[in-house]
Amino acid sequence: MNAIEVSHLSKRFGALTALDDISFSVSEGETFGFLGPNGAGKTTTIRILTGISYPTSGTATIFGHDIGRDTIAARQSMGIVSETSNVYDDLTAWQNMIFSAELYHVGRYEREKKATELLTTFDLYERRNDKVHGFSKGMKRRLTIAMGLVNSPRLLFLDEPTSGLDVQSNLIIRDVITGLIHEGVTVFLTTHNIEEANLMCDRVAIVNRGIIAAIDAPERLKNTIQSVQSVVVSFDHSSAQQLDEIHHLSMVNDAIKEGDKFRLYTEDPATVIESVMAYAHTRNLRVTSISTLGPSLEDVFIRLTGLQRTGGAIHAID
Repeated sequence: MNAIEVSHLSKRFGALTALDDISFSVSEGETFGFLGPNGAGKTTTIRILTGISYPTSGTATIFGHDIGRDTIAARQSMGIVSETSNVYDDLTAWQNMIFSAELYHVGRYEREKKATELLTTFDLYERRNDKVHGFSKGMKRRLTIAMGLVNSPRLLFLDEPTSGLDVQSNLIIRDVITGLIHEGVTVFLTTHNIEEANLMCDRVAIVNRGIIAAIDAPERLKNTIQSVQSVVVSFDHSSAQQLDEIHHLSMVNDAIKEGDKFRLYTEDPATVIESVMAYAHTRNLRVTSISTLGPSLEDVFIRLTGLQRTGGAIHAID
């Protein structure tokens, strides 16, 4: 039995089609990434899968339970961590955990045990009796995820779990998610952090304008666009005009600056390397590092969603 089964799902808001006949399945124990630009339909999909919203047409089941007709049974097996915090600032961390456990109908002994365990795991136990309004954004995010795990779910929905967080919170959250994956919990992850999806997900779906553009393992998706290769180079000295000069080297299709390095997109890395070395010689520069890279999941994302890079940033094409 699949953890999630979606069949011909559509959602319309008046003249706006948020989801357009999408179908996919998520196997039990799989970590499934759902990627797309803003407005692609990610949040709408999660709202339907968690029983918050109803589809215009199509069906979705959670461990065999239709989310529309058998919502309570479907939701008993899931934990939900939304992008926006659902903690109560005027309650303590402990009170938030217990309240969340009561909503999931977790027994008294078990909910106290789980609250202690999860607050410890997320490095919040020492602050358990403090009101949440004094917590940092990272601490609130960790508490939100802990609350979503209090019922020991078989399926966890994570909507942008590490967006905009400090390094400590990021590391704690990723370690916990990795542990859940090893325990066989099914994870449905939406994220703007494409590298996060690349490292954590068994498969990813790339959705754009309500349509799924591709579903596959990250490495297989990368192999579909092998023409998007790149050379990454750094020099011992940098100047304002270097990016423009490098952009015009032979066989360079595009160039962006990434920190102290330049990434040159090409279909012919060998020729670009020769051009870079010649360029460095004529400018009296020393190449401090140079390497070739295959296409990244970000490259696949950009190709399939019709976005473009400009100066290292990603922008929508009108």
